[in-house]
Amino acid sequence: MRPIITISALKYPNIIHYEWQGELLKITSEYVLVLCKAGRTLTHHTKGTTFTLPNDSLEFFSLKKGFTVAMEMENREIVSYYCNIAMPSVFENNHLSFIDLDLDLVKRLNNEWEVLDEDEFEINSYTYNYPPEFKDYVIQSLEELKGKIKREEFPFDGALLEE
Repeated sequence: MRPIITISALKYPNIIHYEWQGELLKITSEYVLVLCKAGRTLTHHTKGTTFTLPNDSLEFFSLKKGFTVAMEMENREIVSYYCNIAMPSVFENNHLSFIDLDLDLVKRLNNEWEVLDEDEFEINSYTYNYPPEFKDYVIQSLEELKGKIKREEFPFDGALLEE
């Protein structure tokens, strides 16, 4: 049986945003891979609500780079991607956390990749008093993520589906 871990998305500097649980599949020096099963709940602390998610997702959390990748699955095929621009994830004591830096890169079924929440990033930069270097970091991380997608590099190369 795989260990169950808690995943926390935080707003800068360490404000709980949302939380959910999943099964730890793999941990390396570069990333953590988690399977989140259909029917799991996601507690959205910022909105004060809980969602039940209908599909499995394979979730990749970089320990070195500025993004996370959630791949929603149906019949063992990826039907959508949801990527957060974030500070590198931290894993300790069966708890995985990352600071969500607002921008998202999303691909829904039969659609093109789309950047979301640019306005939220601008507002939160002010609200949470982001350090000046965050803007460059966010733009650089988004461009790096787009490059990986375009070149079909890990984790966008299909290798995770073979594990």
